[in-house]
Amino acid sequence: MSEHPHIVFFGTAEFGIPAITTLLRNEYPIVTIVTALDKPAGRGRQLASSPVKQFALEHQLRLLQPEKLRDKEFIEQISALKPDLFVVVAFRILPPEVFTIPRLGSFNLHASLLPRYRGAAPINWAIIRGERETGVTTFFLRENVDTGNVILQARTPIGPEETAGELHDRLAEIGGEIVLHTVRLIESGKAGSRPQDESTVSNAPKISREDCRIDWTKSTSEIHNNIRGLSPRPCAFTYHEKTLLKIYRATIRSTGTKGSPGEITGTGKNLLVSAKDGTIEVLEIQQEGKKHHTAEEFLRGSRLKPGDRFV
Repeated sequence: MSEHPHIVFFGTAEFGIPAITTLLRNEYPIVTIVTALDKPAGRGRQLASSPVKQFALEHQLRLLQPEKLRDKEFIEQISALKPDLFVVVAFRILPPEVFTIPRLGSFNLHASLLPRYRGAAPINWAIIRGERETGVTTFFLRENVDTGNVILQARTPIGPEETAGELHDRLAEIGGEIVLHTVRLIESGKAGSRPQDESTVSNAPKISREDCRIDWTKSTSEIHNNIRGLSPRPCAFTYHEKTLLKIYRATIRSTGTKGSPGEITGTGKNLLVSAKDGTIEVLEIQQEGKKHHTAEEFLRGSRLKPGDRFV
C-alpha cells in the first residue's frame, strides 16, 4: 500500500492532464477524478466528454461527474474515500463544504503569477496586455476565487510571437511539475505559504465576443497582441464587407504602404493591413465556413485587392 497521500483530482480541461500524468508517474495514488458532466458539442450537438474524463477512462481511473458540488450524495461519496488531499486544475469553483474535506487541505494550479490575472482567462489576457513574462501558481483554496495563500510559483518568458495556444501547452507542462513539487511539500509538512499582495491584483475575465473583434484603429502592437492572445481559441476576427474572417496569426511589418486603419495595402504573396501606426501582416486566416489557410493560400482564392477594407 502506498504511503503517499491519497489524492482526489478535480479537473475538466486539457490543461490538467500533465498534472495527472506527472502524479501517476511518480506513484501518487489518484483515488478518484472529479470532472464536468458530458456536454453537447459540435454541429451534431452530440454529448462529448471532457479531456480529463477521456484520460481517466483510458487509464481506468475512478470517475465522478456531479451535477452539483453541494449535492449531499456527492459530498458523502467523496468523504467516504477518506482523501488526504484535493488537487484542482481548471475546474469550477469548489464550495467550502467540499474543499475542507481532506485532512491536508486543497490546492489549485492557476496559469498566472497570482495575484496577477485572477479569473477565467489568464493566459489570453497576459498576451493581450503585452506581458513579457507569466507563469503558474499553486495556492490553498479559500472561499473567494483565486485569493488563497500562495505555495509555489514558476516563471517563464512569453515569446514575442507566441500564441495563447502555444503558451497554454508550455504552462500545462510547467504546471504538472509544480503540482508534483507542491504535493511533495504538503506531504512532508514543509509547505509554507504566503498571502497574496492585494495591491498588485489584476483580473482576467472570461473572453467576450467583443474582445475578439479586431479594432484596426489601435496600434500595431495592440492588434498583434490581441490576435496572438486569442489564437487558436476563441480567435480574433474581422469583417470584409459582410464576410467574417478569423485571423490566427499575424506579425508587425516594419515597412509597408501606409493606409487608413483597416485598409488592405498588399494582396500579392503577403496580406498587409494598415493600423493606426503601421502595418500588420496577416499570416494565417480562415473565412467563415471554410478551411484555415496561410495568407498566401487564402489570397490565391480570394478577390481581396488593395484599397479594400477590414472592419
